[in-house]
Amino acid sequence: MSKLIINSYEEFAAHLGQKLGESEWLTVDQERINKFADATLDHQWIHVDVERAKSESPYKSTIAHGYLTLSLLPYLWGQIIEVNNLKMMVNYGMDKMRFGAPVVTGSRVRLVASLKGIENLRGICKTQIEFAIEIEGQRKPALQGVAAFLYYFK
Repeated sequence: MSKLIINSYEEFAAHLGQKLGESEWLTVDQERINKFADATLDHQWIHVDVERAKSESPYKSTIAHGYLTLSLLPYLWGQIIEVNNLKMMVNYGMDKMRFGAPVVTGSRVRLVASLKGIENLRGICKTQIEFAIEIEGQRKPALQGVAAFLYYFK
């Protein structure tokens, strides 16, 4: 799979309304979930207590934190696109974000992204990226929404 290479606002704008790509599949294992729980101080049993989850969880397994799924967005986004000639890039916000399905431990996820909007704000490129973090073998995505990024081209 090849990354989309963007070198300017004009090159980015040429992809308006188009799918930008898909990331590789990434396994969300218990170790990743435990590390996220430690980092965020969110040790809710449905995420970290494997034995309890087997008997009490409706999924018969632990599940990833929703915010862990969200936190994978920059890593997966970096597999889809490479934007060059930048002074910096800023995460600007999220719109219409919805958690649609749980990520059961051991599942594989990937990002699918499209360019929903782009505008030039006095030399700053503001993009709206429609995204879905899909779960392998599942119909509903784990997470979907619109991410806004500001790209400061040189």
